[in-house]
Formats: sequence, C-alpha cells, structure tokens
Amino acid sequence: MTTGEMSLGSLETLRGAVQEGPLVERCRQGDAQAFARLVALHEGMVFNLAARLTGDPEEARDIAQEVFLQVYRTLGRFEGRSSLKTWIYRIVVNRCHNRLRWWRRRRRSRSRPLEELTVRDEARLAASGQGGASPYEQVRQRETALLVQAALLSLSFHHRAILLLRQVEGLSCEAIAAALSLPEGTVKSRLARAREALRRSLLERVGENGWP
Repeated sequence: MTTGEMSLGSLETLRGAVQEGPLVERCRQGDAQAFARLVALHEGMVFNLAARLTGDPEEARDIAQEVFLQVYRTLGRFEGRSSLKTWIYRIVVNRCHNRLRWWRRRRRSRSRPLEELTVRDEARLAASGQGGASPYEQVRQRETALLVQAALLSLSFHHRAILLLRQVEGLSCEAIAAALSLPEGTVKSRLARAREALRRSLLERVGENGWP
C-alpha cells in the first residue's frame, strides 16, 4: 500500500508512533521518569476500560497494576507495528478476559455497580466546563450510566470489549482489529451484533424499570 493509499487509521498510527518513539526508547533504556510519564499518559484509560470490562473498580485497580508491570517487562518486544496505546489496549483486554475467566471457574461474580466510575465521569465533565447540569439532571445521568453499564455487563466479553473500544475509546475498526488481533471484517460484524445485543438488553431493562 502506497502512502497515498494509506487509510486514516494507518496515518494516525504512524503519527502516534513517531510522537511516542522517543518516550518508548527512553523507557527501554531504563529511564524511570520516562516510564512514569508513560504511566501518567495511559493510566486513566487503563483503569476506565478495565472497570467497564469487569464491572468492578477495585478489580480494575489490580488489573491496571498488572498491565503496567507487563508493559514494563515486555516493552523491549514492542515492535511499533501499532501505536503504543493500541498495544496497551490489547494487554488490558487480555488481562480482563483472563481475570473474569478465573472468577468464572470459581463460580463467583465480581461485578459491582459503577457509582465510582460515574463520579469520575462527572468530575471530568466539570473540569471541561460541561458539568453545569442541575442536581436532578446529574442524578438522571448517573442512573442512565448505571443502566447502560448493567446492559453492557449482560453481553459476552468479546461483544463488550468491541463496543467499549469503539463507542467509549473511539477506536476505528482498523485499530480495534490491531488491538484484538482480529481481521477488520470480523470486527465490523461483531460490532454490529454487539450493538444489537446491547439494544435488546437496554429495551429489556427499560421495559422493567422505565427509562431514568
């Protein structure tokens, strides 16, 4: 594929690799400050994605520590074929999947309501100047967020992961394919099925409780 034929996603990956290249190289050389910078850049994304994938903020904190430990240990093997962020997405998804399988084998659920996560979302909106909703509206938004999260947790892990990467993290199908090591066509078909499954799950919950 020539430069003129490169997709927007490929160009963004190339641009990200160029920008993060010096930081990655400093981390490989054992620069502690550089690694602290890498963690600071990605820790919010890692925690939020892990919390939404597992339904448990406490579990997400443990997973985040494991993710960055793995990044530290394996950064020397990072080849730059995708962006560093895409590579970290893959680690987060794999860690969450393994953790949930571990709990499932013990027939225990770790899902909890994500009030903590909705508070973090509200704080982020306030910091960006978008948090001027009335107290009633804030409660309604939080209830809606919890309803959506409950619907997400009713989906299969693979559908949940694809939906979160696309709708929350804003990744292109090309980037999701790289993160999950899947063909892009598979990502698109799974995304369509995941959206339909989420729609049905939301309708069931709205029918039972009414929309907040």
